[in-house]
Amino acid sequence: MSGVWVFIEHQDGQLKAISKEVLGAGRAVSDGLGAPLTALVFGQNVVGVAASAFAHGADAVLGCDDASLARFRVEAVGPLLAGLARARAPQALLLGGSTNGRDLAAWTAAELDAGLVSDGIALAVAGDRVKVTRPVYAGKLLSTVYVKSSPQIITLRSRAFPAAAAGGKTGAAEWVAPARSEADIPTKIVGLEAKKAGVSLTDANIIVSGGRGVGGPEGFAPVRELAEVLGGALGASRAAVDAGWIPYDHQVGQTGKTVSPNLYIACGISGAIQHQAGMRTAKMIVAINKDADAPIFKLAQYGIVGDLFKILPALSAEFRQRLGK
Repeated sequence: MSGVWVFIEHQDGQLKAISKEVLGAGRAVSDGLGAPLTALVFGQNVVGVAASAFAHGADAVLGCDDASLARFRVEAVGPLLAGLARARAPQALLLGGSTNGRDLAAWTAAELDAGLVSDGIALAVAGDRVKVTRPVYAGKLLSTVYVKSSPQIITLRSRAFPAAAAGGKTGAAEWVAPARSEADIPTKIVGLEAKKAGVSLTDANIIVSGGRGVGGPEGFAPVRELAEVLGGALGASRAAVDAGWIPYDHQVGQTGKTVSPNLYIACGISGAIQHQAGMRTAKMIVAINKDADAPIFKLAQYGIVGDLFKILPALSAEFRQRLGK
């Protein structure tokens, strides 16, 4: 079994959004190479996930269903994936650019002594190589690169590719044994801490972010209100996080999360290069800032120069009325 492999991330029996995007990108690459598309489904009680992978375009599913894989641990998944790749020699391996996807891609590349291209935002097939377009220099330039060796390991930026639609395709998965027993896996998961419900930054269609201009923790109230009215996620700049005004989970930027929403509203954010690196691929950027010379306005499609504490409540009220909330 060679061709193109895609690593499937899932939760509660459902494909994660990034996996549908990777399946969509994998379909285009496999068609370009004239090779089959194989989904890798690892976990516990994942027969339904395998069926969903077929439904979203996979030609084949290579899976492992074992209690040791119930929660992602790279020490369990890495040896399994590396061993399968050695034995079956895929041409390319695509993974989502999530925390787990990046971790697994690096592990697998090191184990196989293979090349790795991260953070791809576009793919093209040239002969038997996959050319990857990725941002460099904090997103100021785009670079097109490729891996000379096989497998070509590539991680894809979230929301940079259209998700594969479910088409009703079916098939029979091939199931293999785990590479390590539970006793041989050094990392143990002893519990999980529930996170407050909300829209995930990396999956959000709309993000409303606050920066140094909000003035303090209480200044995020109108930013949070607008995000809730729009059904979006709450983001923040590094300056706001470093000041202790909002938890790190909300940070957008080079040292935070990289996002590509349909709409990004930057409130009181000057637009430092570090922040731009995390959000400049948004489809639409709106900047709200008192300083007309703030760098964020050069990046934004729409800008409002003014006091965010007057503008945001007015926007929330107008959107609430128009959306019937």
